[in-house]
Amino acid sequence: MTTAVFGTAESEEVARHIVEDLKDRGIVPENISALFPEKSTSQNFSEEQNTKMPEGASTGAGVGGVLGGGLGWLVGVGTLAIPGLGPFIAAGPILAALSGAAAGAAVGGLTGALIGLGIPEHEVKHYEEKLGQGSILLSVQAADATEADQIRQIFERDGAKDVAVV
Repeated sequence: MTTAVFGTAESEEVARHIVEDLKDRGIVPENISALFPEKSTSQNFSEEQNTKMPEGASTGAGVGGVLGGGLGWLVGVGTLAIPGLGPFIAAGPILAALSGAAAGAAVGGLTGALIGLGIPEHEVKHYEEKLGQGSILLSVQAADATEADQIRQIFERDGAKDVAVV
């Protein structure tokens, strides 16, 4: 069973630093997710500009458009509308979860998607609040508890807030 590490970054600079350190640690981009308020200038999130977009990811969200290369080497970048929070840019596994949730927005939107990823409901509400204030939500799927602890240490060392291992 995999473990996920979640945390928030209060700026794009902090998020970029965390992701670069995760990359240096050998974490594959398919295991890293990021969720940015659309007002964020995520065009500069990474120096590399080779993002892949899963087919139709933004369709379920009801918002057109995809950022080309905006999140660097993270996989699957798309824009979507989260009921009650507005437009967001998502990358990684969280994009698929949120795209599905956005298609059925009446049954939970972001809350349902994050609970589905294994985050306890009381923490989801806190993450929603932080996103509403402009923070960036990062999550990483770890192979085991040892890797999760190493990822948690990177998050904390690099300035992530609200770090949780689930």
